[in-house]
Amino acid sequence: MMTDKRIPVLDIARGAAILGTLGTNIWLFAYLGNYDFLLGDLAGMMFTWDMFVESVFVFFMNGKFLGLLTILFGMGLEIKRRSYIRNGEERLWPWLYLWGMMLLFIDGYLHYLLVFEFDVLMSYAVTGVIVAFLLTRKRGFIKGVAITLGVIHLIGVLLMAGAMELIFRIEELREEFVAEMQAMSAVYLNGTYFEQVAFRFSDFWAMRAEAIAIIPMNILLFLFGVYLIRSNVFAQTEDARQRRKKMLLWGLGVGTLLNLVTFLPTYSGGIVARYAFAPLMALGYLMAFYWLWEKRGNGFLFRRLSEVGRTALSCYMLQNIVASAIFYGWGLGLGGQLNSVEVIGVWTLICIGMMVFAHLWLKKFSTGPFELVWRWLTRLPVRRKEERKAA
Repeated sequence: MMTDKRIPVLDIARGAAILGTLGTNIWLFAYLGNYDFLLGDLAGMMFTWDMFVESVFVFFMNGKFLGLLTILFGMGLEIKRRSYIRNGEERLWPWLYLWGMMLLFIDGYLHYLLVFEFDVLMSYAVTGVIVAFLLTRKRGFIKGVAITLGVIHLIGVLLMAGAMELIFRIEELREEFVAEMQAMSAVYLNGTYFEQVAFRFSDFWAMRAEAIAIIPMNILLFLFGVYLIRSNVFAQTEDARQRRKKMLLWGLGVGTLLNLVTFLPTYSGGIVARYAFAPLMALGYLMAFYWLWEKRGNGFLFRRLSEVGRTALSCYMLQNIVASAIFYGWGLGLGGQLNSVEVIGVWTLICIGMMVFAHLWLKKFSTGPFELVWRWLTRLPVRRKEERKAA
């Protein structure tokens, strides 16, 4: 059964996911591109107060809100497909959607090149194209693809974890890794803005390795988002409530326990948590947001998160621009200068800034500035026909 009813909590969850992804990315900015904070630490990271605060904060952020955002993107894809059918534009699916994904890919490339090397939009665009075609196939075929990709992804995570253990246990390899991270940090601390752009341009494939590697996981989470919509898991029925309760318990119960692998005495715990177990905890976050929304859906914080969710693309890029200006050498140059509490403080201030921006912008417009341009360009191929029809 297809429903036209809007699910308000999705805007709230999307807003939280956008700000939550910054909760991980803020450390990339603060450490000037060095991502070893995502790894485990065989020597134990918990002996100083500063590392304790960072570890606990990263535990609740690392991969969880990215997984949530990915699931929501899949839900949005299915909602978009239904809107085409509802508006009598079924013949335009998936071709107009694919055009929109091409525009998103270009947007993501510019964001990667000009702002942030860990941009996720390019990966989402490629994933959206694949899933849009998958949804035209039979259910059995989709299930087979999902199982195959799940196996591929888990094998990939294990290989990555093994590689990290090998690199950090062999002194020569560890020193080489550290030297590469230091060289990257030097570019972001001392290089001009244009030198940083040139650096990202010249090292495109190396810096896009994660965005490519996570495509199987993205496809799985997109398909899971589609499943959540198709199975009416957010319906106001007793069956739907029981399913949401089970997902909440699995996500925040089992998911949290599995993610404790981060604190094991290994170098790969953070990698395994981020790419294998974080999506389960992300599901728990989504169901927790829904439960809280049912209890206090009109609260101040939820209204602000909903506004960020309605301007998600704009806030995502804007928050990265602001963080770049704060931490990189061409801006305030605070990279490597702040302790963990101060970094979290900067993240909090940027989040507040995004909420203020979204609130003020939506007083005059229905969606964010980048969303307005993207939607206008997406409809451009059929705009003349629509205008003739209206006339």
